[in-house]
This record gives sequence, structure tokens and C-alpha cells, in this order.
Amino acid sequence: MLATIANAFTVADIRKKIFFTLGILALYRLGAYIPAPGVEAGTLKDIQDNFSGSNILGFLNLFSGGSLSRLSLFALGIMPYITASIILQLLTVVLPSLERLQKEGEVGQQKITQYTRYLTVGLAFGQSIGYVFLFQSFQDSSGSSVVGNLTFAKLMLIVISLTAGCTLLMWMGELITQRGVGNGISLMIFASIVAGLPGGIQKWWTNPDPVFTVMMPFVALAVIVAIVYVQEGQRRIPVQYAKRVVGRRMTSGGSTYLPLRVNMAGVIPVIFAASLMAFPPTVGQLLNTPAALDFAAFFSPGGWAYVVGEVFFIIIFTYFYTAVTFNPVDQADNLKKHGGFIPGVRPGRPTAEYLDRVLSRLTFPGALYLGAVAALPTILISQTSANFFFGGTSILIVVGVALDTVKQLESQLMMRNYEGFLN
Repeated sequence: MLATIANAFTVADIRKKIFFTLGILALYRLGAYIPAPGVEAGTLKDIQDNFSGSNILGFLNLFSGGSLSRLSLFALGIMPYITASIILQLLTVVLPSLERLQKEGEVGQQKITQYTRYLTVGLAFGQSIGYVFLFQSFQDSSGSSVVGNLTFAKLMLIVISLTAGCTLLMWMGELITQRGVGNGISLMIFASIVAGLPGGIQKWWTNPDPVFTVMMPFVALAVIVAIVYVQEGQRRIPVQYAKRVVGRRMTSGGSTYLPLRVNMAGVIPVIFAASLMAFPPTVGQLLNTPAALDFAAFFSPGGWAYVVGEVFFIIIFTYFYTAVTFNPVDQADNLKKHGGFIPGVRPGRPTAEYLDRVLSRLTFPGALYLGAVAALPTILISQTSANFFFGGTSILIVVGVALDTVKQLESQLMMRNYEGFLN
């Protein structure tokens, strides 16, 4: 494997992509330590207890890489963009105009992406206002607020800075997708979780509960093994190609297979479900009233209401995202155009129905697997302070994104006749 990594760095374009991705992620982590203008940086250390433990602020702080607890330029993280993507994808099912745009190919997708960007800015602006008033309620030991004497000018300064930081992160993520390695948004969430891993290891090592200290490595290892096993699992549909005459040449028929993964949606449903389940307790924290705080505590990460809701949305988004990424009708048409067929299945509509039936049978256990991996470790360690770092959601995102990134590097190496990472 080390030799393969060395080969990756010997290819100029792949090396540039890797360094470009690492450079963007380094800038992302640097921005997490730059406080927004107007913030009293000296008082931030005294409010860190609000962002530890099993609460929604700790969960959001994990996904922002610690930026939220510092109220830095990137305090919002990339969550507003993910929320906007969820809203637009759901609206494509409801609004015929968006559905037509989605079917127009690349041009329509660019329009939808543009709408997602606009919605991200709006969500970031509204969320920034809520965070400013939330931090105003936090006081240090001397009674000073994090944002000091809040005036309208200071409010707008902080809100515009946080909104601009979120917009900049969105642009950086798209740059990684276009010019780097892997999905930029997923890699940013990956970097945020990994950045908090040393703190999670320290809390595990210093945890007073000996059962948790002994059990945690085995739980984490079992989850990682399960993720790798299922992520790599696939159903191979045999495809036979008939002989055809192309110009003056006779092309010989051949046989291959169509790989259908058990989990075709990857970690996207987990990210979407975590973002959606973070919305109710976030609103409760921002309203900061007794009833709202009780509502936030009811949906707090680690609680049964949060776990049930997360599993439900993971299953829903797994089916939804699988249907978006794989269209059995299009696959059947492509096979028919190129003279391919599945043995024992007639080309055209019967092929589409067969693929849809197989995909439905694969998606169900894949959705249950994602829900189980996200929920069970969280339930087992929900009473500890390190549950966000070693919970099923965090491990699933980290391992899933790492596998997807390695596969993209592997495919680029295989095009240049190098041995793959996973071989």
C-alpha cells in the first residue's frame, strides 16, 4: 500500500489534486481558529462547558470542527449548505419545474446548484442571527458577554462575517470537488470530525468508567469492520453483449457485469439525517425559553427521540438518494442501445423492472445497516462525554468518506496502469 501511495505522488496531475485538497482543508482548519470580528476572544474559554457533553451545541461543534465554540469565521460550518441541498432535493419531487430542470442534464443541474447556493446564504444569515443572540446569553465568570455590548452595527458585522465564512466554505468545498480528490463537502465534514479525535481519545482515556474504557475500542473496531464489509459488498448482475457490425468491422460479443452496491447512497443519508435532526434542538437553543429548552433536551443527541428520528430519516434518505443516483429505466435503455442484455431477461421494460426489483431488495438491508451502525454505538455510549467522537454517526462518516476517497484515487491510478489501493 505504501508503494501505491508513492506511485500516486509520482503522477503529476494526481499529486497536484492531493496537495490542492490538503491545502484547502488546511485553510479550513486555520479559519476555525480566527474569531469573528466583534467577539470578545478572552471570554470564550469560560463558556466551553456549554459545548461539551450530550447536547446539541456539542454535536454542532463537532461538525464544525470546534469552530462554533470559538465563534470563529467558520462557526456555521457547512451545515447550512447541507440543509439547503436537502430542501432542494425534496422540492424536486414536489415542484414540477425543478423536476424538469433535473431531467435537463448538466444545464438543469447547474441551475439547481445555483438555487442551492442562494438558499445557503439565506439560511446562513438567519442562523448567524440566532447564534449571536445565543452567545450573548453566555457569560464568563466576571459576567461579561462573549459579544460584549451588542449594538445593531456589531450584530450586522458578526452576522455578515459568519455568513461570508459559510459562503466561503461552500465555495472551497466545490473547488475540492472540481479540482481536488473526492467530494469536497464530505471531506470537510471528515476533517471536522478528525480534528476533534485527539480530544475524544483523551476523554476516553481519562473516563472514570472502567467498563467504557475497556469496551470502547472493541465497539469502534466492530463498527469499522461492519462499515468496510457492507460498503464493499455488491451484487453483480451478469450482462451479455451480442455481436454487432460497426462500420466494416464485426465486434465480438462479450460478457461483463453491472455492479449494484448494497449501500449505493454512501454516507450522504447519514449526513442529511444528522443535519435534519439537529434542526429542532438548534431552534430550541436559539429561542432560549424554558419550553424551548425542554424541547431541545427532548431531541438532544443520544436521547431515544433523536436516535429514532435519525434512523427513520436515514432509511428515507437512503431510498431517496439511491433513486436519484441510479435510474433502472436509463440503465435498461443504455444496455439496449449498446446491444447488451441480462441473460434470462428481455431487453427494455422487463430489464428495468428486474433492476428495480434487485435494487429494492439491496436498498432495504443497506438502509437498515446505516441506521443500525449510526444508532447502536450511540446508544451504548450515550452517557459518556466522548460519545460524539466515537458514536456510530461519526465513525460511519469518517470511514465512509475515507473509503470513497480511496476509491476515487484508485480509479485514477488504474487508468494509469498502477495497482489499486484496495488490491
